[in-house]
Amino acid sequence: MTTEKYEGLLPRFLKYVKVETRSNPASTTIPSDPKETAFLNDLADELKQIGLENVHINQQSSYLMATIPSNLDYAVPVLGLIAHIDTADFNAHNVNPQIVENYDGHSDIQLDQNGQYKLTVDAFPSLQKYAGNTLITTDGSTLLGADDKSGVAEIVTMADYLMKHPEIKHGQIQIGLGPDEEIGTGADHFDVQDFGADFAYTVDGGPLGELEYETFNAAQAEIEIAGNDVHTGVAKGTMVNAIQVAIDLHDSLPTHDRAERTDGRQGFYHLYKFNGTVDHASMVYLIRDHDKQIFEERKHLLERIVAGLNDELGSDRIQMKLYDQYYNLKDALKDHMDVVEIAKHAMENLGIKPDIYPVRGGTDGSTISYMGLPTPNLFAGGENMHSRFEYVSLQTMEKALDTLLEINRLNVEENK
Repeated sequence: MTTEKYEGLLPRFLKYVKVETRSNPASTTIPSDPKETAFLNDLADELKQIGLENVHINQQSSYLMATIPSNLDYAVPVLGLIAHIDTADFNAHNVNPQIVENYDGHSDIQLDQNGQYKLTVDAFPSLQKYAGNTLITTDGSTLLGADDKSGVAEIVTMADYLMKHPEIKHGQIQIGLGPDEEIGTGADHFDVQDFGADFAYTVDGGPLGELEYETFNAAQAEIEIAGNDVHTGVAKGTMVNAIQVAIDLHDSLPTHDRAERTDGRQGFYHLYKFNGTVDHASMVYLIRDHDKQIFEERKHLLERIVAGLNDELGSDRIQMKLYDQYYNLKDALKDHMDVVEIAKHAMENLGIKPDIYPVRGGTDGSTISYMGLPTPNLFAGGENMHSRFEYVSLQTMEKALDTLLEINRLNVEENK
């Protein structure tokens, strides 16, 4: 039965990653791309075939929702499991996964036939953890999509296993598979009431044991700079070089507070996009900090810099749209740490050491938790996400599946 538990996991994952579902940050639709809708419809058909109930796509959020009905004669809290189906802002066309059986833990893994891209232990020391594992990699031309199709495959495989084995006791389990997590809008319209869970987990983390309940506070600043382009021969006193204004703005920020110079609990300003000519420039900043007060101070500093430069220029040539994206998950979970403890206990029961640390990012669980549904994040297995060097261990995916089943078992046993 143990072998049967895992048998659909790898084929399901390989099938999922070959379907292009890259989200579109320029779109205003929900989902942001029709490819996501098509994939969600295919998943809905699969969940119906497995035998799940109430399979539907929520009109408010475009999340695919479904129910594994309880087979208990008593009530337990309803468990929710959530993953996202979109992939990140990297080439995701014609994903061609490669399987490396029984990896030795030290050899280079050639990705492309031309020899340009390799997974090496020198560049990616995490490979050393996976001696004896089956690794799934890219072919060097695309990302893999383990973020988060590993989570999707693990959840659907769990559902399939439970439906085939009614002797395994479980309460009602809600499944939510959603779009647009990678562009930061996926959970904005999540329908907690329709979902109907009492507590939940996003299955969207990385390596074995990750258990995340502390994230960044996050904001984004979109800046437009209007220049005045004249001939350089008569530029003095007339020209306003939008590129130079952008440089002056950037140089006014603390030089040490950049993503590439910070770690741990240190926040940052990250210049995410820049386009410019003398006549016009645009900038996009990501603003991040775990501490809410420092996060607010970071935003205020940027506002003061913009105001000061506009004063120097004598007009409001710099226009900024500054908005919050999500908040620290820890603040929303402070009164619901029992949800974290269940996951921690489940991992420990399986011999998995929980890896708990402040995430230098966010999850859909951040937004959903602030809606009133406590939702920490669990490991799904991916490494080097959002890149051509992405890979995942099949054995880690299997342990993620085991963790979900153990969380269910604890929920059943502890609420008799």
